[in-house]
Amino acid sequence: MALIVHKYGGTSMGSTERIRNVAKRVAKWARAGHQMVVVPSAMSGETNRLLGLAKDVSPAVQTPSVTRELDMIACTGEQVSVGLLSLALQAEGMEAVSYSGWQVPIRTDSSYTKARIQSIDDARVRADLAAGRVVVITGFQGVDEDMNITTLGRGGSDTSAVAVAAAMKADECLIYTDVDGVYTTDPRVVPEAKRLNTVSFEEMLEMASLGSKVLQIRSVEFAGKYRVPLRVLSSFTPWDIAIEEEAKSGTLITFEEDEKMEQAVVSGIAFNRDEAKLTVMGVPDRPGIAYGILGKVAEANIDVDVILQNVSHDGKTDFSFTVHRNDYQRTLDLLKSQVVPEMGAEAVIGDTKICKVSIVGIGMRSHAGVASTMFRALSDEGINIQMITTSEIKTSVVIDEKYMELAVRALHKAFGLDAA
Repeated sequence: MALIVHKYGGTSMGSTERIRNVAKRVAKWARAGHQMVVVPSAMSGETNRLLGLAKDVSPAVQTPSVTRELDMIACTGEQVSVGLLSLALQAEGMEAVSYSGWQVPIRTDSSYTKARIQSIDDARVRADLAAGRVVVITGFQGVDEDMNITTLGRGGSDTSAVAVAAAMKADECLIYTDVDGVYTTDPRVVPEAKRLNTVSFEEMLEMASLGSKVLQIRSVEFAGKYRVPLRVLSSFTPWDIAIEEEAKSGTLITFEEDEKMEQAVVSGIAFNRDEAKLTVMGVPDRPGIAYGILGKVAEANIDVDVILQNVSHDGKTDFSFTVHRNDYQRTLDLLKSQVVPEMGAEAVIGDTKICKVSIVGIGMRSHAGVASTMFRALSDEGINIQMITTSEIKTSVVIDEKYMELAVRALHKAFGLDAA
């Protein structure tokens, strides 16, 4: 008997019929003798609907008091899901009980709308499992030390599921989505994309951070830190598929780098449309420039991605960086009001029509010339590179957004992923 955590996304929970199918699938695993903990997302579109209502009545400025109420509202979507799924499991003849994040409890910090999990008290859940019950826990939410409800940010149910699996030392965490695994790139952009049977934790971490929407990055971080066996698979396979077949389907995120994996120089192409670039022009070139600019941005709780400082001319330089497009206007206003006057910069310009395209692969460690192959493929398509950033197993470029799909297709072909 194994302890298994299932996580189901919003599409999988999108209607009462789909919820009944989820219940049948979970019941199948429970009847096979496994202890089952299930973490479902809100029904598809529900969180957007709830936040849309809040936007209609809320002031535009998101103060801590406003974001606290946003979390109070947004968390209700998951509470509906766990209640419905528990009822559906009971209709299948299973003993089931649902809990919200504060009932477990899942303790977080107080960063409303993007809280981080600090600890999970699993005593109540273990008691229910020992009594033969299926336990259904809300994803996406927790409670801070002052008993305020918090949410973990979009995709937070992935993080909740992996954190629960880590806390309970689960044998495996299965992430059920509307795709049947992790692909070499998005099949909607490259129809020839191939599903990967296995992908290393490091590669998955890079893909998640670079724009792959399969898993939220914090869920992958949790899996890596606590070595949680993680599998991504489809919830749209028939629920009565043989459990032995289902347990081997999808993509396994592994911690072992075998010889076969080393043969693939590049495992996948990731891309992110949600980038925006800002450039502080004519900054005096002196020590502390990066801190003077990015320190203010960090204090505003804005994440910075790619950074580029140009060569100095006449004692001045240009400093560019990218942020999430949602943070663009706030960052631009901050730079104009604080950074430019304080640092004596000449101006700030921005560009929201950019994207980031990346190649990822642990095989890049032991192969030379990977970056040059990437640059040649983009050059052959007439695509100009604006910024470059690299790590041991990835190379990312910032390019004009209109060339994104062309770049992804060109790189997918250049690295032979069509035949992966």
